[in-house]
This record gives sequence, C-alpha cells and structure tokens, in this order.
Amino acid sequence: MNGIVTAVSSDPEHAFSKPNRDRITLLAGIGVDGDAHAGARVQHRSRVARDPSQPNLRQVHLIGEELFAELDAAGFAVAPGELGENVTTRGVDLLGLPVGAVLRLGPAAVLEVTGLRNPCRQIDDFQPGLLKQVVDRDAAGDVVRRAGVMSIVRVGGPVRPGDPVTVELPAGPHRPLERV
Repeated sequence: MNGIVTAVSSDPEHAFSKPNRDRITLLAGIGVDGDAHAGARVQHRSRVARDPSQPNLRQVHLIGEELFAELDAAGFAVAPGELGENVTTRGVDLLGLPVGAVLRLGPAAVLEVTGLRNPCRQIDDFQPGLLKQVVDRDAAGDVVRRAGVMSIVRVGGPVRPGDPVTVELPAGPHRPLERV
C-alpha cells in the first residue's frame, strides 16, 4: 500500500487548525519541528493536565484527504490542516492500518502508527455538526473514529507535498488501532 503526501502543516501555537507549509521537518522522538504538539512527553493540553509525564504517542497527526471528499459530500468544506493534522495523504488507508505500522515519508522520515485520533468538541466549534461526521457508530454500536491516525517519529527528516508514502506492516498478529 503506497500513497503520496498532499499537504504538510504545523503551528507553534496550540490552535485547532494548522497552516499549510512548503515543508516540515520531523525530529526523531519529538515530532514536527516547531509544532506546538512536538515533544517526547504529552503536549496536548488535556493530557498534560492529567499526567505530564506520559509519553507523547501523538507526535504527528495524519489524515487521508479522502475524508475531505466524504465531508464535502455531507456539506462540510474542510481543507488540509484545518482539522489540526500535520500530514495529509492520498492513497493510504490510514484508518485500516494496525498498531505499529511503519510509514516512510519522503527521502528519510519514518513514522510508527500508535493509534486513532480521538476527536473532541473543538471540531464542532470549527464547524457545527462536523463531530458527528468524524465520530459515528457501526451496526454493532461500537464507536468509529475517522479523524485520522497518530504516530511517533522513529527517524527524522524533511517531508513535502508530493513525497511518496510507503507502508510497512508489522509482523502479525495485527492489533487494530484504538484511540490514543
């Protein structure tokens, strides 16, 4: 399963949306250089308030741009970076990856997928009704999260729109993604 990076985004402030950039630099064990969520320990405000010593399993947030087309069909205009992701991809079933899947981005960067983004009410603050589009329930009543995946940086490097994305699955048995 291979794809392409379609946008990269970062913001030094703890804002909901992140502006698009020409490139970002990933730092091993840290995240996106200069981004508010970069760090070896948790950086998301709610998690810092609970326990600032937790490891940061949410260093880099990725969303497949295919979600934007689905949201558009439901009446919501969303562009890359607006849901707070750092990397927007095309052609990779991010939500179908198992825990520990490796994503190679561009010439050097390597990410390890840690879990699903757990969307919060800020999504409805951005566009009322959007939260229900990215969090739903399946036929069995289980919660389905569609707002992207979170990862940690194993090997740093630059990432730009147009860079290839290569997926490597971990040895089985595979564990499905859960919220992190």
